[in-house]
Amino acid sequence: MTDALVLDGASAMPAFLSKERIIAKPGFNRWIVPPAALAIHLCIGMAYGFSVFWLPLSKAIGIDAPLACAADIGFFEQIFASNCDWQISMLGWIYTLFFVFLGCSAALWGGWLEHAGPRKAGVVSALCWCGGLLISALGIYTHQIWLLWLGSGVIGGIGLGLGYISPVSTLIKWFPDRRGMATGMAIMGFGGGAMVGAPLAALLMNHFASDTSVGVWQVFVVMAAIYFVFMIGGALSYRVPPTGWKPAGWVAPAAKASNAMITQGHVHVNTASKTPQFWLVWAVLCLNVSAGIGIIGMASPLLQEVFAGKLIGIDLSFNELNAAQLAEIAAIAAGFTGLLSLFNIGGRFFWASCSDFIGRKGTYFVFFGLGFALYAAVPVLGQLGSLALFVLAFGLILSMYGGGFATVPAYLADLFGTQMVGAIHGRLLTAWAAAGVLGPVLVNYLREYQLSIGVPKAAAYDITLYILAGLLVLGFICNALVRPVAPKYFMTDAELAAERAHGEKKALAAHELEWSADPASKPMAIAAWLAVGIPLAWGVWITLQKTVVLFQ
Repeated sequence: MTDALVLDGASAMPAFLSKERIIAKPGFNRWIVPPAALAIHLCIGMAYGFSVFWLPLSKAIGIDAPLACAADIGFFEQIFASNCDWQISMLGWIYTLFFVFLGCSAALWGGWLEHAGPRKAGVVSALCWCGGLLISALGIYTHQIWLLWLGSGVIGGIGLGLGYISPVSTLIKWFPDRRGMATGMAIMGFGGGAMVGAPLAALLMNHFASDTSVGVWQVFVVMAAIYFVFMIGGALSYRVPPTGWKPAGWVAPAAKASNAMITQGHVHVNTASKTPQFWLVWAVLCLNVSAGIGIIGMASPLLQEVFAGKLIGIDLSFNELNAAQLAEIAAIAAGFTGLLSLFNIGGRFFWASCSDFIGRKGTYFVFFGLGFALYAAVPVLGQLGSLALFVLAFGLILSMYGGGFATVPAYLADLFGTQMVGAIHGRLLTAWAAAGVLGPVLVNYLREYQLSIGVPKAAAYDITLYILAGLLVLGFICNALVRPVAPKYFMTDAELAAERAHGEKKALAAHELEWSADPASKPMAIAAWLAVGIPLAWGVWITLQKTVVLFQ
């Protein structure tokens, strides 16, 4: 009901956006679909890199230095004030809005997406994300922060949610033989979006900056245009397989004890949330992400405060360093952060691909078991002064944080079937929104408490890390409790046929439901991969250059 009311206007879009028009014909190359998903995810993944704008925006009026608002100005007055600069804490609300509206929009409209198809959802995502950037540009130009919150945070956040889940169901259906790898390829792009977008934004700001402007609103306009081209290109490249399709020569594994977690039926999105499995996997994702977000938030300051002068070869504590030395170790910490982003991205593909061999449940056991050992070991490694092992531990932790995002869609497909996995995944993403509050709050308040009672900065994170390790123990228990979904929750044959009828007006013969890619499509597939691979490779190169300082 909600889906129909809110997105009914989308049904008026031209027919070429309909699901019926994108059902693939025999010979279609399924390897064109992952770069289409990556094109969208690399754009919306810039949400992770928005902090690159905070410092310039905090002096948008003063240009050289922030122009503070009057001391007696109220919060609501400051929202509409155009004669003084915004505080970074006010700009940071965009992050909160991003992930709240990502989770809410994915949960609300995941069912609509399954019926409308990924092309229509991708176009709506592009309009929201890029339109939100343009509204934000207007907000910066007129210096109205509420327009930034509305444009990027709310409207852009809706675009994030729809863009994030748009390829999930489609990729899982195109790669029944490699579900984990398929979703890992796409969701890897979301982790890499900031790696490409942040340095691009920095270059553009340097170009547009002048004596009268910090150059940010111009950057938003340019990036909106670039992202719109990529996202529309990705959305129009989507194709969905006909019901019953499978790769030539592939035989679905028979039901047996070794793959008992892979269901033989399909669960409706409205029924999935009534099962214990949904809420156990919800808790699994929430706990894994809460711990990971906590680590992301503390990684840079933790490295600087624990190793301090040792990072530059002198035996001084953090409080004993002068301004020049602090700047030097801050540069090293920036390289450390860049290295962690590479682990985050690589982990999304690596762990999701591994789950095709060891199972989704087994993969999460590795996340929680190995994660617990690493979280508990970090304080000891800091005390021992072992920088290499310290960095390696953080890298592995971040790889499993990213891997958790990439593996969960395949976990859901195993448990609930593939028919409505995109919608179910959308509802599960509310766990991400919850973790986005739990993780940072836990870390920040615990650190402040530790410092307030006189704990040295170098040791202020120890208890926090042990508590995060405790969250992983809870996650391990929740994962252990996951069992195959009972057949009573499956859709009947009639219900399944009704769901599959959306967008499919023609039934294909059995011989038309199994094919290999047409050799003539290979150049198109290569071109599609180059279109997304070149920007991603550029982002990786820029990041690697920043990480070199960590090893000098």
